[in-house]
Amino acid sequence: MTKTHTVLGLESSCDDTAAAIVRHSGHGPEILSSVVWGQNELHADFGGVVPEIAARAHAERLDICVERALQEAGLELTDVDAIAVTSGPGLIGGVLSGVMCAKGLSVGSGKPLVGVNHLAGHALTPRMTDSVAFPYLMLLVSGGHCQFLAVLGHNQFKRLGGTIDDAPGEAFDKTAKLLGLGYPGGPLVEQEARNGDPARFNLPRPLLDRPGQDMSFSGLKSALRRACDLIVAEKSGITKQDRADLCASFQMAVADTLAEKTRRACHVFQEMTKAQSPVLTVAGGVAANTVIRERLQQVADEAGFAYLAPPLQFCTDNAAMIAWAGLEKLRDGGVDDLSLSARPRWPLDQTAAPMLGSGKKGAKA
Repeated sequence: MTKTHTVLGLESSCDDTAAAIVRHSGHGPEILSSVVWGQNELHADFGGVVPEIAARAHAERLDICVERALQEAGLELTDVDAIAVTSGPGLIGGVLSGVMCAKGLSVGSGKPLVGVNHLAGHALTPRMTDSVAFPYLMLLVSGGHCQFLAVLGHNQFKRLGGTIDDAPGEAFDKTAKLLGLGYPGGPLVEQEARNGDPARFNLPRPLLDRPGQDMSFSGLKSALRRACDLIVAEKSGITKQDRADLCASFQMAVADTLAEKTRRACHVFQEMTKAQSPVLTVAGGVAANTVIRERLQQVADEAGFAYLAPPLQFCTDNAAMIAWAGLEKLRDGGVDDLSLSARPRWPLDQTAAPMLGSGKKGAKA
């Protein structure tokens, strides 16, 4: 495909307001701009994302992010070929803010509207950053999601396993809150863990005694709380070293669990696809954790897979990945109209059984 496409992307599914412009020509993908406006300062006092606060911030910031993205790219809105937007899954207030903004831009400019699954944005990121060919194995590991995906095409995903309860990023955030570290928890837990003993506390590695690639992190979080409570009962508080050891033990338990489940997923993926040059890719905020990245690299080497972790700024939520996923959909003739709706739940693999339960609005993941 040699025709050039330029797409404006919008992302507002959680607590990052983002806009970006991505182009694809005969020379491959090019990220012309990427603006991300975080909300950490708005949620820090609460130890986690407050949906109502997040939605209000998105409504206030989306147009500013779009303007900045266009300025950085040196373009006008009339220069783009389409407007892509995260239309789910995510916090419904934030998703709705993005969808309504994109609809307004589409009507005002006459440009096509393209709704994008947020998870597809993560899953297709390696194609944007490194032009990875289909098929490949993706571990999507973030604050709200954790699953193994066989990425077979831009709209073909086969889920090989995932978490049956909490996502790792959520467990990191709750660990940080328990230990009084602040928000966001992942980087703070990793920083504390550098000075800790990962072998001091014998925390569980959930579901490793069962076959398959499914994961669970709720029990690990509870075990950490019990370990912390025992220290407090014994000492009437915890020392700085206790806290570092708790963080290191928790982080190692997550890394061990992800490593073993990834090893199994690599085997299943290879049996399914018979790929000549298999690739393991990773995305999501937890993919920024150094210890976890190193363990996944080791697993890939042992399994005979190439390993690819996109640059950190494209592992976490961003609009470039939404623009790229929209671009891939646009090249296949996929556009939406003004009936595009915001969806709090939207599993990529529509044929897989729900992992996190379901309700009137469908499966969560």
